[in-house]
Amino acid sequence: MKWTVEQWHRRFVQQASWTYSLRPYLYDQIAIRSDSVILDVGCGTGALSGDFSSFRDVSLFGIDIDFPRLAFARDHEPGASYLNADANFLPFTDGFFDFVICHYFLLWLDDPLMVLKELARVSKPGGVVLAMAEPDYTNRIDAPDDLVTLGKAQTQSLKMQGANPAIGRSLPRLFSSAGLHDIQFGSSGFQSHVGELSADWDLEWQVMEHDILDLVPADEIARYKEMDRAAWLDGSRVLWVPTFYAFGTKGYNIHAINH
Repeated sequence: MKWTVEQWHRRFVQQASWTYSLRPYLYDQIAIRSDSVILDVGCGTGALSGDFSSFRDVSLFGIDIDFPRLAFARDHEPGASYLNADANFLPFTDGFFDFVICHYFLLWLDDPLMVLKELARVSKPGGVVLAMAEPDYTNRIDAPDDLVTLGKAQTQSLKMQGANPAIGRSLPRLFSSAGLHDIQFGSSGFQSHVGELSADWDLEWQVMEHDILDLVPADEIARYKEMDRAAWLDGSRVLWVPTFYAFGTKGYNIHAINH
């Protein structure tokens, strides 16, 4: 079943909620200023555009390869100048941006290193490339044990969709190979309430059903869903996907690495 752009927007807003507390810390770490020129790569429906509303003179650009998502962003999240573009071949001159950011993006790329080199190309010398959230589904934790198979099915589905479910652990190597300097990385925090369903539980299950429909029979999916609901409510459910961030600075010899 193909999702509507409105459904994807809900998903992107949900993902943004997972890093809501982390992103201001990262923006402070890389010292975004009020006069910064920023590129949001793979911006989707503009779920992160509001992050920079308090920066009075920020110039924010968003690019995405999916035009309907950009059209939605222009209508509903008008905090940036949106362009339909491929991250492998960005339509910007060398050294245009102070900061280049992305969020749950690199895992979907055939060649994330090539794209990171392109992000570095359009960054100014001294500018920063920041990947705020890239997961490692291969180290996913599911409890109780009866739900481990469900997690493995979703990880397998991501591989079938063309994603790299272990991308998070590769960030330090990729940033270094892209020629960036002063690289720092870490992982997002993890906190859940015990004994209740999260506000986005239904949406998370829409994603799960979308992902595993071709791998798991419908009656099994329904059984897993009820097991998951019961485990959250009785306090036995643990679900954690390690998710990493990394940022690095462009030096003055990046072209020697790219060419």
